[in-house]
Amino acid sequence: MKKWLVLFLMAMLAFVLAACTASEDAGEEPAKGEEGTATETETGEKKILQLNNSQEPTSFDPSIGFDAVSWNALNNLMEGLTRLDESSQPVEATAESIDISEDGKTYTFKIREDAKWSNGDTVKASDFVFGWRHMLNPETASPAAFLGYFIEGAEAYNTGEGSAEDVKVVAEDDKTLVVTLTAPTEAFLNIITNPNFFPINEAVATENPKWHTEADSYVGNGPFKLASWSHDEEFVFEKNEEYWDAANVKLDGVHWAMVNDENTEYQMYQAGELDVSSVPAELSEDLMDSPEISVLDQAGTYFYRYNVKEEPFTNKKVRQALAYAVNQEDIVQYVTKNGEKPAHGFTSYGFEGPDGKDFRDAAGDLVKFDAEKAKQLLDEGMKEEGWDTLPEVTLTFSTSDTHQIIAETLQDQFKQTLGIDVKLQSVESAVFAEEQSAFKYQLSRSSFLHDYADPVNALESFITGSSMNRTQWSNPEFDQLIADAKTETDSAVRWEKLIQAEKLLMDEMPIFPIHFYNQVQLQKEGVSGVLRHPVGYLDLKTADKQ
Repeated sequence: MKKWLVLFLMAMLAFVLAACTASEDAGEEPAKGEEGTATETETGEKKILQLNNSQEPTSFDPSIGFDAVSWNALNNLMEGLTRLDESSQPVEATAESIDISEDGKTYTFKIREDAKWSNGDTVKASDFVFGWRHMLNPETASPAAFLGYFIEGAEAYNTGEGSAEDVKVVAEDDKTLVVTLTAPTEAFLNIITNPNFFPINEAVATENPKWHTEADSYVGNGPFKLASWSHDEEFVFEKNEEYWDAANVKLDGVHWAMVNDENTEYQMYQAGELDVSSVPAELSEDLMDSPEISVLDQAGTYFYRYNVKEEPFTNKKVRQALAYAVNQEDIVQYVTKNGEKPAHGFTSYGFEGPDGKDFRDAAGDLVKFDAEKAKQLLDEGMKEEGWDTLPEVTLTFSTSDTHQIIAETLQDQFKQTLGIDVKLQSVESAVFAEEQSAFKYQLSRSSFLHDYADPVNALESFITGSSMNRTQWSNPEFDQLIADAKTETDSAVRWEKLIQAEKLLMDEMPIFPIHFYNQVQLQKEGVSGVLRHPVGYLDLKTADKQ
């Protein structure tokens, strides 16, 4: 067995994360009811799941909505070639079969004959070609385009050095899609579960480029369709009867509120206006024993970014000083209080290497609270720059109760350990995302959730020029380690390169981590089948409500 395939199987089995598709009973008749209409409760009421999306989705264009407030909805409005199953494994979805060439570089997907769009159009292989080219088109400016660089010709097209025709994603006929990679890529079937690899109805998008902005023009191919959308207030799903596996979709619909306050969300849950709720930090200790609560792993990191072109963070020792002044243990124990693990590196737990050790354990604790070290580094950094007084520091975060309380805690820790007075700035989410990408902030809050089950996905965010970097940090040695890791077929060598890359990242410190994510949710009795993947997106295809 080839080494790349061995590594792929080890990573998928060890982490139990991957990409996927339909359930084992896909295509079978529903357990109760007739003609695929088994979606009412015993009282005859329609099954409408009530969820909160916190805020307006960034976009329902799958190439643009590259964030948590868009993904969860998109993953149920649309479907890719593969989909995450109940074990978080990649299985066929819109594709009914997948053939992989012996060299591991060419994938041939057969599209289901009964795959249809919500408007009744047939889903064609050319819709995937159109959607993927749209993502890679430089004019689209998709923040997810880098995920497609595994495909031959994709990076050249996205960076303006090649053409769309050079991207090796080819529709051989209406139901056959052939994809050629630059090298064997162990997590490819996982990667393409990301919503940015969903198809786009070419005929609809060509006629109306703004098809994704309103409910009456939206066309998807997933288990639900977009019935209504009151911007910044709510949006509503209805079951998509055109979906190839509609007989096994149990819900009649989903109502999504947009409430960006955990306490209000919890009050709505108590009042029966929501079926699922997050847990406010101040109530976490009281609610952790509730029979309605679940705590699941989530592969991702809450962290802060420096702008390394803005003083005082042009100096590495100053960046390190603030990082070592952060007490992650105190933050998760006394501030967030939701059972998170403190982050002493960037890559989260859950990725097992060829030696059987978790990546996080192998890389070790790379940044941890050390008051004396923080003071020493600040003193050294200021002397190197000739500063008697540290230039003013402003910490910016997107408006949220959780972000604010963490920011206030950091403000206090910097003051107590380093004697620094840090200003706080709260910015509305949509503006924050745009301005952070434009490097308008000096020190700003961030988060990263894995797009696929491999440490390289986290670390590649900080290569030179990446849209996910947002620090202006550039390091050729780091870039080379990531590039080498992506093509390395010796699993042990590859793992060591990734460990080296993270150590370099944490030494240069363009970022500092706070905690690793988990998923703490309250869910009403009678709600079942809601899938929450450690690497992946909320999946409501198998959800039910009694």
